[in-house]
Amino acid sequence: MKQSFAWWSFLMGTPDPDEQLEVLKAAAEMGYAGVEMAPEELWPAVADAGLAMVTMIGHEIERGFNDPALHPELTTAVAAAIDTAAAGGVPFVIVFSGNTVDPAAPDDELAIANCVAGLTPLAAQAGAAGVTLLLELLNSKVDHPGYQCDRSWWGFEVVRRVGSPGLKVLFDAYHMQMMEGDLTRTIKANLDLIGHIHTAGAPGRRDLDDRQEVNWRSIAGLLTHLGYDGWVGHEFMPRAEPIPALRAAYEVFA
Repeated sequence: MKQSFAWWSFLMGTPDPDEQLEVLKAAAEMGYAGVEMAPEELWPAVADAGLAMVTMIGHEIERGFNDPALHPELTTAVAAAIDTAAAGGVPFVIVFSGNTVDPAAPDDELAIANCVAGLTPLAAQAGAAGVTLLLELLNSKVDHPGYQCDRSWWGFEVVRRVGSPGLKVLFDAYHMQMMEGDLTRTIKANLDLIGHIHTAGAPGRRDLDDRQEVNWRSIAGLLTHLGYDGWVGHEFMPRAEPIPALRAAYEVFA
């Protein structure tokens, strides 16, 4: 497994460039291989620290492919993101279902079909460019009210129907613990559809320690047992300083 961490959750609150570089260099020395979702203007600093850019955002979370009226706008945005990712050596572009179009009468089947229609040509473009789109699973209970792809089966169904190596699920284990639990069985049954994994302590989105409910060492052991050699990205907000929190998280999955 290759480990990365999210820029926004560890470094967004550290505006000093020197302090940011210190964290990046410390992470690389620990064994981290990449950083996620850093602004493009900071990619040179990430590279200077010896880390790779792993993911970038393709469009805003709330306005997604479940709404066909947005497909032209989203297609333009994600196609441009694919080109940027390919040019910058970023392997993944994150995409979203969007919030439910009609909360009074949510129609999952129609929304899934809409996502398939919108994402199929983009998955082909991504695959041809050496990039993978990641449809992210998010919880709608706490962090993203109204988000439609808030259950694992939903995201896996979209990926199955698209049927392209250019689209996988971003399995955010924190979000799915909040929504449904049963992480071990879900990962085992669907590993072939998972392109990337995110972690965070649940509940609270804090450190991977004994103050939250997921046995992350068990999840790490499962992934090792299954032969998973992809990325695991830590996307939590540390209670204290980022460097010790990064070290502790890295050791769980090392």
